[in-house]
Amino acid sequence: MSNPNTLSAQESSTTPVVGGAQPSTNDANETSKSKDVIELENNEDGEDGDDGPYGPKKRKRTSTVWTNFKEIVLPDGSLKVECIYCKRQMSYSKAGPTSHLLRHGKGCLQKKLSEKGQKNLSIVTTISETESISAVHNFKYDQAKIREIVSHMIIVHELPFAFAEYELFNLLMKNASPHYQKISRATTKKDVISSYEIEKKKLLAELKDVNRVSVTTDLWRSDQKISYMVVTCHYVDSSWNLQKRNLNFCEVPPPHTGIVVCDVLHKCLVEWGLENKVWTVTVDNAAYNDVAVRMLKENLSYKNSLPLGGKLFHVRCCAHILNLLVQDGLSEIQNIISNVRESVKHISASESRINIFSDIAKQLQLSSKKLVMDCCTRWNATYCMLSTALEFKDIFPRYQQRDASYNSLPSEDDWEKVRVVCSFLEEFNEVTHIISGSKYPTSNLFLPELYNIKKLLNEKNVGEGSFMNDMRNKMKRKFDKYWGECNLLISIAAVLDPRNKMKLIEWCFPEIYSEVDAIENIITVRETLRSLYSEYVEAHKTNITENDVSSGTQKEISSGLSIVSGKGKGKVRTQFANYIKNVDSVEQVKSELEVYFEEGVVFCEDDDEFDALSWWKLNNLKFRILSRMACEVLSIPVTSVASESAFSAGGRVIDTYRANLGVETVQMLLCAEDWLRARYQIKRKEKVLNASRASSLLLKRNT
Repeated sequence: MSNPNTLSAQESSTTPVVGGAQPSTNDANETSKSKDVIELENNEDGEDGDDGPYGPKKRKRTSTVWTNFKEIVLPDGSLKVECIYCKRQMSYSKAGPTSHLLRHGKGCLQKKLSEKGQKNLSIVTTISETESISAVHNFKYDQAKIREIVSHMIIVHELPFAFAEYELFNLLMKNASPHYQKISRATTKKDVISSYEIEKKKLLAELKDVNRVSVTTDLWRSDQKISYMVVTCHYVDSSWNLQKRNLNFCEVPPPHTGIVVCDVLHKCLVEWGLENKVWTVTVDNAAYNDVAVRMLKENLSYKNSLPLGGKLFHVRCCAHILNLLVQDGLSEIQNIISNVRESVKHISASESRINIFSDIAKQLQLSSKKLVMDCCTRWNATYCMLSTALEFKDIFPRYQQRDASYNSLPSEDDWEKVRVVCSFLEEFNEVTHIISGSKYPTSNLFLPELYNIKKLLNEKNVGEGSFMNDMRNKMKRKFDKYWGECNLLISIAAVLDPRNKMKLIEWCFPEIYSEVDAIENIITVRETLRSLYSEYVEAHKTNITENDVSSGTQKEISSGLSIVSGKGKGKVRTQFANYIKNVDSVEQVKSELEVYFEEGVVFCEDDDEFDALSWWKLNNLKFRILSRMACEVLSIPVTSVASESAFSAGGRVIDTYRANLGVETVQMLLCAEDWLRARYQIKRKEKVLNASRASSLLLKRNT
């Protein structure tokens, strides 16, 4: 028979036992068998309490007496309270005193014995990424904490709400702690919603202290036939660490015009209070994005001026431009790529063909890697397919001898062209990896890569063949279309990297642009930097003035109190501090920007380990204004990869079994997952795009 003291599995909100004490089993059974007493949980009228949002939503009781007593109603309707330790019943009224209950709690022998003998010792191991710490302390079971952690596990690991009802999971938890109460699916969903709301409040509070944010956004069509927009925010926190948070994963109603996209994006920014803090939006080159960003820029600048008049507001995704550039070049060997793609598709279509191919590879003692099928719209996927197939080029003619239905064999001349193209595209593949990061600044890294790309396109190798010259010419035309004019963002960001400063601009521009354009662009970058720095100087002076005004009243009150109390010893120091502030607020003969340029570049033995944000953090006191400007410029992403990566998680959450999830639920799960991963510092496992992994996934789908 169930214990009336225990809530049902649907509620799963039993009050944690204080001090590890538990009423004995016999007493609990006797109480459950009794028909003449109806018990009420001691926290039945309590609200939240220590359980927070994961506990029962009831009125809070402030007296500590209710940790030792519970209310009961006798058959005659009278209200009594019962000690949970010795079972003694005492009189009580809701409006009456509780001092006699407190006195009993202090002197209850059973309570003292329980607290002394039933506290369990446990060894707790806290594991972080770098260390593990073991400690011994008193164990106190907390069902509310368990519910909170289970909700976080459901969100982060993309588990169904019914996971907490799984039989073996409950068996595991019961073996871990006999006090564990089963959690229902409905309760789990409620806890997930609570976790989302709590984390959202934390993020809102954090964003209030941020001066400027950059936004990336993209659209995705799910299996539900619903189009979603993901809005990702990039900023530098108070510890000078680059942060990325998915703010929204919301539905975009059709038609997907620039006006509709602008309205949805603006609504998201207003919801988070960022409409006056956004200074760049990074999107791909879709036509509706051009309209949306232009309209959003007009809306945001209507009441508040954007930095540099909004010159940096619209950032085109460099990875997307690079994809268009390489795709144009690959069109020169489209027939060869089609042959390789059909070959891979033919062999991967059945297990018997794969086995034949693998047997030949073993005979030739070649790599154990598998073939990779590409995505036609992603050039780096095509590059991966070609480079992998190139390693097995000697297998394809031998395979044709064993399979008469195979008729798309590339020729030796085709394979030679594939080799030349793969060698050429290797540098582009490295650039894509570098600029696609979201855990480190990327805006300062792209200009050297742009220089390298331009240099590769200008090279001419007679031994490569005429098709490579045609390929380079096509790629040059696309390069000039998007990067023919000076890109102010990547130029300014490169200058604010202390390893580069203006020296990199003076070295790169003559290679990227013509001689006349290079000189003009260098002057443009320098003047733009000075204009942006001047805006930050003015903003800094305004902040000082506002702080002085807001603190003036408090200073008057403090000085008045000092005079009354006779304590005026700090008066001279206060006057001197005010003098220093006034002197410091006046712009010096040499600005911080000029001092920064005069010091020369910073040499670093290991460039891969250099962190520009950390350097500015260390030099924050020296460059008070310039460091603030640098950290906000360096936080701007040059690609929308951070937003696109949310779509892979969306595809897992909205699978064929959960296609009926509501739009609000999808947003709650995907955004909360991103926030909790950042909170617990759980990195998503990087899926290495090697041939064996990609092929195995492909074969599972085909078979």
